[in-house]
Amino acid sequence: MRAQVLTAAGHPLAATELPAPHPGPQQLLIGVRACAVCRTDLHVVDGELPDPKLPLIPGHEIIGIVIEKGKSVDRFNLGDRVGVPWLGWTCGVCEYCTSGRENLCDRARFTGYQIDGGYAELTVADQRYCFAIERYGDVEAAPLMCAGLIGYRTLRMAGDARLIGIYGFGAAAHIVAQVMRHQGRRLFAFTRPGDAGAQEFARSLGAEWAGGSDEPPPELLDAALIFAPVGGLVPAALAATKKGGTVVSGGIHMSDIPSFPYRILWEERVLRSVANLTRRDAEEFLALAAEAGIRTETVTYPLADANRALADLRNGALQGAAVLIP
Repeated sequence: MRAQVLTAAGHPLAATELPAPHPGPQQLLIGVRACAVCRTDLHVVDGELPDPKLPLIPGHEIIGIVIEKGKSVDRFNLGDRVGVPWLGWTCGVCEYCTSGRENLCDRARFTGYQIDGGYAELTVADQRYCFAIERYGDVEAAPLMCAGLIGYRTLRMAGDARLIGIYGFGAAAHIVAQVMRHQGRRLFAFTRPGDAGAQEFARSLGAEWAGGSDEPPPELLDAALIFAPVGGLVPAALAATKKGGTVVSGGIHMSDIPSFPYRILWEERVLRSVANLTRRDAEEFLALAAEAGIRTETVTYPLADANRALADLRNGALQGAAVLIP
């Protein structure tokens, strides 16, 4: 099979021919139809997330067709279309797994990080962490597997907040904005200063106000969601949030948070992070996405152009999500 392979952090991916993988007893062999490109892939490729499996096939927003089943698979049939997300395996027996918090499992393994992912023609995945895909095309479904799922979990952490600011208007934000509109919430969007294109994109998806992350909003926020991996946005978001409000960081990696005065955290503001996702998140979100009519904005690239797709994401040249097509 053809694959794009990371051999060392900080190096470009290498186009490689590899033997086809074989599924274990609880695994599916999946013919990849589309794989979205996530900012987490950048963190892996650029060496910001430590100790990836090397060599590694990145990619964890996978849509494909089941072409072979392990002997113990009982959830899917040959020909079924499935999605594969970031969380790829958990132990099932630790205190986190048995209390509905499998996203925090100490032994968890992640697709495109410790498990080979979807920048390839074929991949294998644990059947427990695959999800039926029915109402979306391959390309439009791919970003739902991480940008959608992590965005949804991040929004859930904001509780019933009505006026929400989103910092970083990329793949996750453009999906969350549609969920918020469906739920009748209000949205303010914060982009890179001067990024008029992203601000217009945000307004087209229902933002009442869009401006630079260096600007104060016209009203204080009930909650803020941070998707950009920039630690300096944390104090900015806290300062823009009402008493008792919540600031949620939805990324797996962020640059260092600078020191900030206690007064912008005081008055019972809450600062929290999101780690990974659970199967419940996926089931709830995929049902909600269909109900809300979520549509993803995508730019497609052939698998051979994976490095170009990563560079475009790194340089902020995308609106929506990049998707690789094998």
